[in-house]
Amino acid sequence: MSKIIKFLYIIIGFIALGLGVLGLVLPVLPTTPLLLLASYCFVKGSERFETWFKGTILYKRHIETFVKVRAMTLKQKLSILLFADIMIAIPFFILESLFVRLMLLLIVFYKYYYFIYKIKTVPEAKK
Repeated sequence: MSKIIKFLYIIIGFIALGLGVLGLVLPVLPTTPLLLLASYCFVKGSERFETWFKGTILYKRHIETFVKVRAMTLKQKLSILLFADIMIAIPFFILESLFVRLMLLLIVFYKYYYFIYKIKTVPEAKK
């Protein structure tokens, strides 16, 4: 992979990491998916950044469980679903195309199916 592509992955990783950290204090930003994106980008961009990120408390507290056992807490699931629903609702109400609205509804139903039946729910870790 070219150095430019790896550099772009690292930049996107840090942007996702920054937004994920903001998501800790702003309920409108979903922390877990942004940290998952950061992790993916660091894996693709640099072994050094991947190792660093996996050693951070953010990684261990928010996504290590998901990566290891494909499980999330109910709070994590709800925050992701709520944020995604808000983002999907915007084009749903703005656009008048019946086809687009039906596709968006299918996406919402699949998203809930996936989160309910494919990702285990684990109890919140005690601090």
